[in-house]
Amino acid sequence: MRVLIRRQPLLLLLVLAFGALAPRLPLLANARSASKKLKPTDKYALIFGTVWGPDNHPVYGVRVLIRRASDKKPKWELYSDHAGEFAQRVAAGKNDYIVTADLKSVKTTDGRPLHLVEDVPVHVEYDERVDIGLHLAR
Repeated sequence: MRVLIRRQPLLLLLVLAFGALAPRLPLLANARSASKKLKPTDKYALIFGTVWGPDNHPVYGVRVLIRRASDKKPKWELYSDHAGEFAQRVAAGKNDYIVTADLKSVKTTDGRPLHLVEDVPVHVEYDERVDIGLHLAR
């Protein structure tokens, strides 16, 4: 009984402290993530592209990396679908992006490795769609 009496003020203090902070915790968590993600109601630009193989056919399963021109590391990573296509929403407004393909595990049917002809620079002005093509060569 004595142990229970001693712990009651401590438990009461903890309950009051968490009760005072609880309404603010979701707001703090959302404030950090809201600045990085696009909301469904925000305006956006769309980078849409197709990965083309050396035989001018679309290539499935290629890892596509997109980064801002000012950044060193890619911010977005996606894969081309069965039609060789990929799409990424980015924030609307003036910005430059670099689109590249990671071809470490991609080879032709005869085992020869593929390489990207060149990284593709993309310039976005407003809420628009920009179509590009990534061309692979032997």
